[in-house]
Amino acid sequence: MDHLKILDSAIADGPYADDWASLAAFTPPAWLRAAKLGIFIHWGVYSVPAYAHEWYPRNMYIQGSHEFEHHVKTYGAHKQFGYRDFIPMFTAEKFDPGAWAELFREAGARYVVPVAEHHDGFQMYRSALSRWNAFEMGPGRDTLGELLAECDKRGLTRCLSSHRAEHWWFLGHGRQFDSGIGEPERGDLYWPSMPEAKLQDIYGEPAPSEEFITDWLRRCVELVENYRPRLVYFDWWVKHSAFKPSLRRFIAYYYNRAAQWGFAPAVAFKDDALPLTCGVPDMERGGWRDAKPFLWQACTSTARNSWCYTEQNVYKTPAEVVQNLIDVVSKNGVLLLNVGPKADGTVPEQDETILRTLGRWLKTNGEAVYGASPWRTSSEGVTSNDGGGFSEKELDYTHEDIRFTIKNGKIYAAVMRCPPDGRVTVRSLGGLREDGNHNFGGVITGVRLLGFEDSPLTWRVDGEGLRAEFRGVKSDLPVVLEVTTG
Repeated sequence: MDHLKILDSAIADGPYADDWASLAAFTPPAWLRAAKLGIFIHWGVYSVPAYAHEWYPRNMYIQGSHEFEHHVKTYGAHKQFGYRDFIPMFTAEKFDPGAWAELFREAGARYVVPVAEHHDGFQMYRSALSRWNAFEMGPGRDTLGELLAECDKRGLTRCLSSHRAEHWWFLGHGRQFDSGIGEPERGDLYWPSMPEAKLQDIYGEPAPSEEFITDWLRRCVELVENYRPRLVYFDWWVKHSAFKPSLRRFIAYYYNRAAQWGFAPAVAFKDDALPLTCGVPDMERGGWRDAKPFLWQACTSTARNSWCYTEQNVYKTPAEVVQNLIDVVSKNGVLLLNVGPKADGTVPEQDETILRTLGRWLKTNGEAVYGASPWRTSSEGVTSNDGGGFSEKELDYTHEDIRFTIKNGKIYAAVMRCPPDGRVTVRSLGGLREDGNHNFGGVITGVRLLGFEDSPLTWRVDGEGLRAEFRGVKSDLPVVLEVTTG
């Protein structure tokens, strides 16, 4: 298969041209806008050492680092046991793609984004471009293809991510000593292992070579041709200036190919790698303080300290994950929630508990989430994240912290912590401003608490806001008021 010939042919056929002005005609797909929740999956050879985080392959070659010391102590000198020696240990003997997909469906997810290739350069799919892949080594299976097929059966939208760009420098520290990496030849897992520039410098040197970027582009096209993902997610380093021409070519090809195949695509990106209107911006472990006029994606993980499974993982509570989803959706976002399976293919108990709890909450409260839009006010209360990437922190929400959405003419007020006395005042749905006018001038005709319809509820509107009182309701998770207006 001549991947670049296919790419050029798709661009020539239109409707998108290879320029940002043409790509700015992109419209976020309706399926993504309605989905609200996706599952991200970091799983690969780095899951074998299960130490520190998914950057273990890089850090194990940084002399003096904790990962370096752990590696030598546990596996011996790097020259005798390097990163690629973990591959035979990555057998995934308990990997059940149907069970994974069913768990994600039960969690209430609507799309799934497995990492097809991480920074380590090991492909989790069958590839004609490199033998360093899960079909020819390790599991001996096309783990990506098997999982996407099971997702299709359950109505979960197939997507994938590529983190290949970062492989340019990811293993480069291993060339600073006799580690076994040496001078890798093209096609080797360790190729190219270049020196690491300042990673946030979009003009940093050494810049990715034309040879490396062409290889990156071929791999991207292979993924699209073989798996037809509805969303392609790129990690941050495609923002480097050297990638721009090829990145633009890929997006034009991908959007045109999707038009030929009859589906609505999206490219998710970070750090202004694309002009805002050419794809869907992603905010890693963070968010916005207020609602945005554009659709965006927040990506975070069930674990605070790592994207992949490690024995040191510190997991969030289910309530924190639900609160995160509510906050993101109220601000016109969708949440991509990561899980990190173990090397044997099992999903950790902590991940499973979080996902099943989230799914049960969404069965009750999903009408306030799926297909919902931001209301004119996204939130009230004093508790909020700081905004921006990597601003994520554990927040101590109270029952005065409320997030809003709207759908089918109804306003949904999600109370971030269930009040212990069953009393809540929603100030944005009533009350007076300093100028004497009401915060909300509409007529409220009904209020109910989703999932607790059998519990007594009374409500009234006064100068303080919408006051609701519900008795006999206890929940460790947020509760949602559905407000009908007339």
